Amino acid sequence: MKLAVLSDIHGNMFALNAVLDDMKKYSPDRILCLGDLAMAGPEPNKTIDFVKTQDWTVIQGNTDEMIAYFSQDVFDKVYASAPIMANALNSDVQEITSENKKYLKNLPINKCFEIDGIKVLMVHGSPRKNNENIYPNMSMEIIEDMFCEVDADLVFCGHTHIPCGYQTNSKITVVNDGSVGRPFTDDTKACYVIADINDGKIFVEHHFVDYDKSQAMEILKNRNFEGAEKLAQMLINPKTRHM
Repeated sequence: MKLAVLSDIHGNMFALNAVLDDMKKYSPDRILCLGDLAMAGPEPNKTIDFVKTQDWTVIQGNTDEMIAYFSQDVFDKVYASAPIMANALNSDVQEITSENKKYLKNLPINKCFEIDGIKVLMVHGSPRKNNENIYPNMSMEIIEDMFCEVDADLVFCGHTHIPCGYQTNSKITVVNDGSVGRPFTDDTKACYVIADINDGKIFVEHHFVDYDKSQAMEILKNRNFEGAEKLAQMLINPKTRHM
């Protein structure tokens, strides 16, 4: 079975459409989405509207949780470390419909299933927390600790917006699929994964897709919250993860 895995769309329909168009070349049997559909992007509500209509397996990301359970306390906690992201969150909450907030709230925090004898686990951050980072070049001691209680052969994660992968001593294949809508890499192409599970073997490849960033930037910078223009610039020059 061939899986397409994507996450961290962050309201960027331009990037998502480019990824879905590229994905057609590989004819995946199933599409997995690891969350963070809307926050801090050009078209948050439109993106949720679209994802809801797709026959995908979708889980909840940490920013989906923020939107679904938004409160003054949530805003204040985000603002303390990332004021522009807090402003974006506040704006998103006003734009996103009640129905779409309910959709985000009802998404599962993880998902597991089996294909051809391979146990697959979907998480957003790590198996422990939806906002725990799995970066490239981490020590295997840290990775082993994260996955010591995981009963799976293949784990897909996102959250950091930086693609990478690991093989644990217990033979768990860990794949971070990068980001569709807000890559934090030198090459800011949208990123997703194609994974082929066949006869008990796993083949994984990251794919990078260019798209028209100018349109996405224009819509984002014209959203009515302080710092929107800086977020728009991050689509082509991601100097820092949080602002």
